Amino acid sequence: MPAIRIVRTTTLQPAEAWLRLTDWERHGAQVPFTRTTVETAPPTHVGTLFTARTGVGRLTFDDPMEVTLWTPPAGAAAGLVRLVKHGRVVRGWAEIEVRPHFPSGAQVHWREELSLRGLGRPFDPLVAAAGRFLFGRALDRLLGT
Repeated sequence: MPAIRIVRTTTLQPAEAWLRLTDWERHGAQVPFTRTTVETAPPTHVGTLFTARTGVGRLTFDDPMEVTLWTPPAGAAAGLVRLVKHGRVVRGWAEIEVRPHFPSGAQVHWREELSLRGLGRPFDPLVAAAGRFLFGRALDRLLGT
């Protein structure tokens, strides 16, 4: 599984960055040809389920995810959310950590390990590079940078 690591610093306060990054439906709007649907009633909590559907026409796939860790930032403590991917095409996990960044703002750490069905280890560098590009772009847009 290729590992994807992205770090961004923002002037947003940790609580605001957290709200933007955990608005699951907004994630879909940041990734081309993707729509995200939340299946669980708000607010987000451990056990929340949502699916990102990506594709055009008949060429689509679902990326169903479950929140398995939910710790919003509080004061000087970082926030951490962990998502497990349960799809037939995409498997793995993702974590979004929001840390206070002094003198003001927040630092975001996006970590992800994923595998795509049908692609073997020789494709890991390509999958990692594409993931860093797509997820980095989504992260920048979600943070408004």
